[in-house]
Amino acid sequence: MPTDEPWRLLEQLVQEVNQQTEQLGRMRERARELSATATSRDGLVTVTVGPRGEVRSIEFDPRVYRRLSPSELSAVLVEQIGRATTQVSDEMKELMAPFVPDLPFEDLFGDGTDLDAFLPGAGPAQPRGDAR
Repeated sequence: MPTDEPWRLLEQLVQEVNQQTEQLGRMRERARELSATATSRDGLVTVTVGPRGEVRSIEFDPRVYRRLSPSELSAVLVEQIGRATTQVSDEMKELMAPFVPDLPFEDLFGDGTDLDAFLPGAGPAQPRGDAR
């Protein structure tokens, strides 16, 4: 083995790590931009959630107040939040798949996990629901 071989291998390893770090940074930016919207079948309730399932907006058709009782409205809201959260979770899984192809997403990133905590330059993770 030539004497410079270990250095070339180390240089190659450093380049690979830098490339992966760049890919993770791009993935993190895309993850921050994820959102999903779900609308009830009757079109009366629309909910948009962000990448962690946080509700970003709720829109009501003006007819909702004449058509649904408070308990029905509550049930429709919960259903749409669930649908949108599932959709954004699926999008996050798809985004993460190249980085963790053989491991189940749920086992790696349980409920309330902050993706930023795993990436270079990240601060401490904050539990879901904390004000930022």
